[in-house]
Amino acid sequence: QFYSELYVCRARVWIPDAEEVWKSAELTKDFKNGDPSLQLMLEDGTSIEHKLDPKTKNLPYLRNPDILVGENDLTALSYLHEPAVLHNLKVRFIDSKLIYTYCGIVLVAINPYETLGIYGTDIINAYSGQNMGDMDPHIFAVAEEAYKQMARDERNQSIIVSGESGAGKTVSAKYAMRYFATVSGSTSEANVEQKVLASNPIMEAIGNAKTTRNDNSSRFGKYIEIGFDTRYRIIGANMRTYLLEKSRVVFQADEERNYHIFYQLCASSHLPEFNSLKLSNANDFLYTRQGRSPVIHGVDDTKELSTTRNAFTLLGINESYQMGLFQVLAAILHLGNVEIKDKDSDSSLIPPNNRHLTAFCELVGVTYQDMSQWLCHRKLKTATETYIKTLPRLQATNARDALAKHIYAKLFNWIVEHVNKALITNIKQHSFIGVLDIYGFETFEINSFEQFCINYANEKLQQQFNMHVFKLEQEEYMKEQIPWTLIDFYDNQPCINLIEAKMGILDLLDEECKMPKGSDDSWAQKLYNTHLKTCSLFEKPRMSNRAFIIQHFADKVEYQCEGFLEKNKDTVNEDQINVLKASKFDLLVELFQDEEKATSPTGQVPGTGGRTRLSIKPDKGRDKSSKEHKKTVGCQFRNSLQMLMDTLNATTPHYVRCIKPNDYKLAFSFDPKRAVQQLRACGVLETIRISAAGFPSRWTYQEFFSRYRVLMKQKDVLSDKKLTCRNVLEKLVQDQDKYQFGKTKIFFRAGQVAYLEKLRADKLRVACIRIQKTIRCWLARKRYLRKRSAAITIQRFTRGYQARCLAKFMRRTQAATIIQKYQRMYMERKRYRQKQAAALVMQTILRAYMARQKYQELLREHNAVIIQKRVRGWLARRWYKRCLVSLVYLQCCFRRMKARRELKKLKIEARSVEHFKKLNKGMENKIMQLQRRIDEQSKDNRSINEKLVSLETSSTAERERMRGELNRLRGVEEDAKNKGNQVTSLLEQLEKLKKELSSTQKEKKTIEDWAQTYRDEMEKVRRDPHPYLSKMARAIVEKTQQLETDLNEERSRYQNLLTEHLRLEEKYDDLKEAMNVSKPGHRRTDSTHSSNESEYTYNSEYAELEEVPIWTKDVTRGMDTSLTLKLQKRLTELEQEKQSLRNELENREDQFQRARARARGAELEYESLKRQELESENKKLKHDLAEIRRSLLGNAATGAGAPGSPAYKVVLEQLNASCEELEVRKEEVLILRSQLVSQKEAMHHKETMTEPSAYVEDVSKLKDAGELKQAYIGLKDTNRSAAPDFHKLNEDGELWLVNQGLKETIRLLEHQLQTQRRGYDSEVESLRGELQNVKEENNRQQQLLAQNLQLPPEARIEASLQHEITRLTNENLDLMEQLEKQDRTIRKLKKQLKVYSKRIGEMGAGQTEGQTSPGQMVDEPIHPVNIPRREKDFQGMLEYKKEDELKLVKNLILELKPRGVAVNLIPGLPAYILFMCLRHADYVNDDQKVRTLLTSTINSIKKILKKRGDDFETVSFWLSNTCRFLHCLKQYSGDEAFMRHNTQRQNEHTLSNFDLAEYRQVISDLAIQIYQQLIKCMENILQPMIVSGMLEHETIQGVSGVKPTGLRKRTSSIADEGTYTLDSILRQLSAFHSTMCQHGTDPELIKQVVKQQFYIIGAVTLNNLLLRKDMCSWSKGMQIRYNVSQLEEWLRDKGLMICGAKETLEPLIQAAQLLQVKKKTDEDAEAICSMCLALTTAQIVKVLNLYTPVNEFEERVSVAFIRTIQTRLRDRCESPQLLMDTKMIYPVTFPFNPSSLALETIQIPSSLNLAFLTRV
Repeated sequence: QFYSELYVCRARVWIPDAEEVWKSAELTKDFKNGDPSLQLMLEDGTSIEHKLDPKTKNLPYLRNPDILVGENDLTALSYLHEPAVLHNLKVRFIDSKLIYTYCGIVLVAINPYETLGIYGTDIINAYSGQNMGDMDPHIFAVAEEAYKQMARDERNQSIIVSGESGAGKTVSAKYAMRYFATVSGSTSEANVEQKVLASNPIMEAIGNAKTTRNDNSSRFGKYIEIGFDTRYRIIGANMRTYLLEKSRVVFQADEERNYHIFYQLCASSHLPEFNSLKLSNANDFLYTRQGRSPVIHGVDDTKELSTTRNAFTLLGINESYQMGLFQVLAAILHLGNVEIKDKDSDSSLIPPNNRHLTAFCELVGVTYQDMSQWLCHRKLKTATETYIKTLPRLQATNARDALAKHIYAKLFNWIVEHVNKALITNIKQHSFIGVLDIYGFETFEINSFEQFCINYANEKLQQQFNMHVFKLEQEEYMKEQIPWTLIDFYDNQPCINLIEAKMGILDLLDEECKMPKGSDDSWAQKLYNTHLKTCSLFEKPRMSNRAFIIQHFADKVEYQCEGFLEKNKDTVNEDQINVLKASKFDLLVELFQDEEKATSPTGQVPGTGGRTRLSIKPDKGRDKSSKEHKKTVGCQFRNSLQMLMDTLNATTPHYVRCIKPNDYKLAFSFDPKRAVQQLRACGVLETIRISAAGFPSRWTYQEFFSRYRVLMKQKDVLSDKKLTCRNVLEKLVQDQDKYQFGKTKIFFRAGQVAYLEKLRADKLRVACIRIQKTIRCWLARKRYLRKRSAAITIQRFTRGYQARCLAKFMRRTQAATIIQKYQRMYMERKRYRQKQAAALVMQTILRAYMARQKYQELLREHNAVIIQKRVRGWLARRWYKRCLVSLVYLQCCFRRMKARRELKKLKIEARSVEHFKKLNKGMENKIMQLQRRIDEQSKDNRSINEKLVSLETSSTAERERMRGELNRLRGVEEDAKNKGNQVTSLLEQLEKLKKELSSTQKEKKTIEDWAQTYRDEMEKVRRDPHPYLSKMARAIVEKTQQLETDLNEERSRYQNLLTEHLRLEEKYDDLKEAMNVSKPGHRRTDSTHSSNESEYTYNSEYAELEEVPIWTKDVTRGMDTSLTLKLQKRLTELEQEKQSLRNELENREDQFQRARARARGAELEYESLKRQELESENKKLKHDLAEIRRSLLGNAATGAGAPGSPAYKVVLEQLNASCEELEVRKEEVLILRSQLVSQKEAMHHKETMTEPSAYVEDVSKLKDAGELKQAYIGLKDTNRSAAPDFHKLNEDGELWLVNQGLKETIRLLEHQLQTQRRGYDSEVESLRGELQNVKEENNRQQQLLAQNLQLPPEARIEASLQHEITRLTNENLDLMEQLEKQDRTIRKLKKQLKVYSKRIGEMGAGQTEGQTSPGQMVDEPIHPVNIPRREKDFQGMLEYKKEDELKLVKNLILELKPRGVAVNLIPGLPAYILFMCLRHADYVNDDQKVRTLLTSTINSIKKILKKRGDDFETVSFWLSNTCRFLHCLKQYSGDEAFMRHNTQRQNEHTLSNFDLAEYRQVISDLAIQIYQQLIKCMENILQPMIVSGMLEHETIQGVSGVKPTGLRKRTSSIADEGTYTLDSILRQLSAFHSTMCQHGTDPELIKQVVKQQFYIIGAVTLNNLLLRKDMCSWSKGMQIRYNVSQLEEWLRDKGLMICGAKETLEPLIQAAQLLQVKKKTDEDAEAICSMCLALTTAQIVKVLNLYTPVNEFEERVSVAFIRTIQTRLRDRCESPQLLMDTKMIYPVTFPFNPSSLALETIQIPSSLNLAFLTRV
């Protein structure tokens, strides 16, 4: 009962209603004490009179203020009662589309019957790490709270999900498990979290079914324990199931289905692997057609089966086991179709050859005869014998159904057991979170044993829930030191005692089951006799003697006794079980291997199964054991329920209550009646009642002060906020029982917050009235002054207008007179000019006519003269041509006559004898010539015959070859025939091509038309180019933006791949460390192994980089979980193989080192001899050079040393020989130096054996290889003679020396042999080349000769001359080239001679200093002193020894402290030092050194970042140095593109031998990884500050008031000590910026980092805004915009406004503007759509739905306005994702930034401990 003074006019109340449960009304008249009724007006305008109960005088419930409606927590409501709770849930569900609401510690979840996009990974990441009250209610918030309490309190947790069938329990439990799997991850390679999620489709397939209330109703309870290790990562899970509804296997009500798995199998019966199951449509089987609803709308059973099979595979159940399971399930369906007919009244039979029974027997592997026998018979036992009795048809049918249920129950338990096996790991479990998905309270028209057990379980859970809520309330009061008064709450222990106590319902049921003739009726009578009079919660129905009623906590339920005993016994025929146990089907035998021997509690003993004798003596021992072990279903359920309660009591519970909004599965439809029923049943209203009985509203002192500061006067405000609140509250509320002061909070009774809100609203209303009065006065005076000023202005303008009109009239009169004058003058002048023009035209025409006539006459005369001239010339030419032809004809006739005379004379002379003799004489000469030619020809014939003989032999071989060729040609001919057959196809193709040609011609015509159109357009453009140019500019800009977007996407994709690669690499390192920990023992880490490993690391990284594009395509596809497991298994195998290969490599290295140490001992003596020989040769060369120098000095005056003189030639030859010898000796010295470095190792090996010191001294005296061989032969003879006594012989190590000498000799001989072989091969190759050239020349000569023979003699001579000229020309060119080469060689030698002349002078000066003894050379083998060098300038290189590489990396990378380097030294100093060392390795052309240095550098940077990756300073330091090192590699690479800004000195420092472009790519990838790690480190630092600083902290104090909150308290928005503010964020940003600037980070890179920082700030702030209803208000929008302006000011101060950071805040800015703009009309909607371009439609709608007024003067956004926004934004093409991706990292680029610092000027400070580096 609330204050009566609150029931005033316009107060709103709730009144009961039959349809809507509660209806809102408003008082039209103040209520006074004693009034019998209230005058009310409903929301539809109807006026009613509400009469009060005359006995209780209870007033109706008051409504909460509008600002409290839609609260996240029901306990935040000031008035806590049923209508307030119902209305708040309805407003959130219908208007705001919010399905989750807190009710104290309970999460109320309403099933939306629609798929919502609030369960993605982005939502999970948003809730991860947040406190439960910080975000809007969500199942993820409950899961996060459980996960956080498990880690913080070291206590196991439980999430209890309950509700009616169809309320969404299973989905809620599934999402909770998905949350744990996502945020925790697993520690093993088996991906346990994936397996936990994969168990869901399996359990849904075998345990869920369609009911009238739910398409996917769980017909069993389950409790899943998700295990975690000490790092709180998932390591396994375990599932417990409760009370499977077995009766559904054999019977389904209308509109219901059997379990999903049966319909999945029937839908997939067409698959080939299921042919053996003999399945068909679901309507063909009795067990699947009884519900007459075999299909669920929107569900594809075939796809569901595929999902189930994949889940089986992921959990390790292979294909054979899966087919076995499907075989058993198909057998159950066939068993249901076995038709049993009446034989007589007491017996039944199965017709022979029943196809379904045959299929059943084949599937389960039993005999048809046994199964048909025991389906219609059973055994009866007496004291002495056992008999077989026939069964009536009804009993036989029940026995068949019982067998089907039993088989399915066994199969269900087997699957659960194997799922648990797959989820269990060997890692020790540290803690667990249990998820209980159990049936809610159920009441139907007919309630049986299943409903009784379900409601019994809910009674136990409700009791535990009440106790927990009561305990939390008590703890809160005690914590705040509030006086504790006992709160009366409903205790359902009497109802639980009625069910489970001694002589309770379950106890009596078990007792009746043990009776031989027990029945449901006798059990009902026992219940009536026992409890009807003693227990008020037990009732008997009036019209039934076979039912009873129990008053549960939620409602009364009537249970029908029929079937209780049978279901409690769970009886099955033992003979049928024995038949199945004898099956040949292994899986079926495995299902029944733990089957208990007895089938009923009566102790009946079964037979052995199959066909047996009629009389069998029972086994008393088995009878006793069966009595002991067989438990009823009720007893088993009670025990398992007690275990569950013990588990829950040992954990911290979290409650999720699922509500079903309507019975018709309509999306977002709310039925108040059904909702109230469930709220009463699930304990939500009980929680409200317990809270309302005490002090439900709780405020911190700071929040109370901030909210109700307006009710205080200035003198009431003290420095102590607690005392201030106490004083003010005592004045405002007179009754001190209505509130209590705690340590940190003020506790209020129900309704007090509403009363305070009323006072606050009244105070604000008075203030508003005063402000309005003043404003209206000011506006009225302003309006009067404006009118007065306007009147004066109007008068002034009117008078001026009249004066202007008079002046205008006078001006017009004067102007008219002037116009008339000029008009008349104009007309007269016009008339005169017309007449004058006409006269001139007539004169012109006449004169022109006369001139034309005269011109025509002159033209005719001229043309006549020309015609006469041409005709006369033509006549003269014709006469001349005729004369000429006649003369030529006469000459021809004369000459013909003379020729005929001469011919006649010659014919006469030919007939004379003399002429014949002359001719004969010529013939004799010709005959003699022919005879000589015949002789020559005969000689040629003989030679040709000889050639023919040889040709015949070759022709036979040629014929054989031709035969082979002929065969090949025949094959070719056959191919040609085959190809001929393709002519038709080619013709067809030709036709096609013709058609294509015609189409191409058409296309050509089209293109020509288009070209013409294009020409026209271009002509238009040429005329007016401005629109086209603007269009082209826009297109270019759009294309550029698109290309930039694609480039950024590609960059982002590549860098994401690098991130994934880094993550996998870290995971691999962790696994490797775990393997090292699990396998103790010493491991080799020598330098060789480490270098090999580092090389392998680099190569593997680069190989992976090359494979990135292919892997990117595969990543876009969804990877199958089974494939993932296979790949992981393969990865494990490869790791093991890699380890074994690594061990083998280490063993080989050990063997190689030992062999190498033995070999070096023998090589050492030979090397010393060789070195002494080289020293002597060196002395000889020095002596020769000294003589040459003296001779040159002596002959200098006489000019004997001039070029070309004999002395000069001798010197030149000697110098050339000396140079060649010197080069050879240099190479040998370098080889000896490298070998002498390892001399100590060899000496160590020699000392371990024997020390042949005397022999070494003797060997060192040997001068050359010949003496060494003689010594070896002598040793061999000595060894041969002293063979018998090996120990005596080997006293001084002779045997070892002999062995080594022998090996050395063999090595020398092999080397000589190889040298000779190479020389021989080169000679053979040269000879072959010369032979080939000769052959080619010979062939060419023969061809030329053949061609010449065919030519005439003159042409033959000419051709031979031409050929000779060509040959001589080629030879001349070759000689000229050789001459040029010799000239170049001479010039080069002259230059060398000058250089050597200088060196000879230097060597002569230092000859005495350079001579050293051999002993000195032995002592100092690495530093020769015989040739002194001049000191060079520093070249910007640093030299280090190979063994100092680890020290260099350690001092410069691993142990370097960034703070000292950044403050005291130049930025990027480590990068410069490393590059200078790299330059020296490049300078000496040592590729191994370059590779190891770069690899060690990369690996060391990775190592230090892995070790201190959470330190921003370290990561920033190495990002800067890595980029500087990369820039150095580019700047000094020799590439002209990178050398433009270099100085001349810097260009001299370029790398000369190696192209490190590949390593540049690797270092660039490393820089990308460091950048991403920097962003993550920065994000970890900023993340805790963002929400507090940007949203919760009031930067502008007093703008927003704190709203009342519920039990789920969140951080105060007022800044306390320890909370973050906007200044904290700005200080942290400045720290980041200054650190990067100190480290010398590139400015462009700093801009990219700042852009990423601002994106994270904007994304996190917006995401929290979208998930927090309390933050969506007008005042909060103002706070956000102010905070953003401060961030922009920071950018402006740092000069970073153009880096793109401001644009990343655009979504947040638009969201803040959206909170502040008007949201009423269509114009407002249009403005919002045009303003919020950076927000998605989902984000805009979400903000509008969450918009909550903080004060009563604000209004909520109407649903119609939100629908208008959605309609206008419907055409937007955008992602439906609600939250921004906070993990998104912009693709980074590293623009080239060359350094102006000269390398030779860099000094290495001593603090770096790099004294071993030498400046070069």
